[in-house]
Amino acid sequence: MSAPERLRALLAYHWVLFKRTIGGALVSRFLLPVLFLASMGLGVGNLVDSASGGVNGVPYLLYIVPGLVMVTAMNVAVGESTWPVMGFVKWNEFYRAMINAPQRVIDVLLAHWLMIAFNVLTSAGAFMVVAALFGGVRSWWSLAALPIAVLTGMAFSTPLFVVAAKATNDSIYSALFRLVVTPLMLFSGAFFPIDQLPIWMQPISWVTPLWHGIELGRAAFVGGPVPDLWLVHLGVLLAYVIGGAWVSARAIEDRLVT
Repeated sequence: MSAPERLRALLAYHWVLFKRTIGGALVSRFLLPVLFLASMGLGVGNLVDSASGGVNGVPYLLYIVPGLVMVTAMNVAVGESTWPVMGFVKWNEFYRAMINAPQRVIDVLLAHWLMIAFNVLTSAGAFMVVAALFGGVRSWWSLAALPIAVLTGMAFSTPLFVVAAKATNDSIYSALFRLVVTPLMLFSGAFFPIDQLPIWMQPISWVTPLWHGIELGRAAFVGGPVPDLWLVHLGVLLAYVIGGAWVSARAIEDRLVT
């Protein structure tokens, strides 16, 4: 089989899995944005707008929508790259079966990453549709946030495959959500500018993918100006994606092949 044929076969497998769970996926992808925007965008937003006239010159709803889109991208990518991947590697060993099909490790991982990117894209798109109904989308430039959301999500996804290759059990994932995912959601600029954080905490945000994705996404949503450091933001996200993919491919191959 050629490389495209191998990739199509693997994507077909992931598509079958997706179709079997599409009902629950659709409910969560449209219900969660409603809950987030009703509570934070309108509830808290009205208080913020009344007290300070918004954040950085825009109403609070418009300020948090880009951040929430990127947070959604992160959450979906992390969710798809933790327990499901460990299942493929350790519990049901589907990765091992695929490699013996035969498929190359890079084919197996690329197909899975493409499916995760699809899930991130559709989740971010659903959030934007709901946000538009709430009045949180004002410009067609907001569509530029979709590829940014995919890049942000994959910046979390590809490095996390290393955990499935190295961990002996799944207890590390609970710590990951408590100590990494939740703090990042709160302290990466989604709900307030990070310059309001203590000075010693701000560099933590600078080195994480979420803040860079939010900075790029917010510029797209409000129609500019383009961030001065947009090349840095883009470079950091690409470094996480490419570096994570390289390390993960090596780790998976070490565990399942050599």
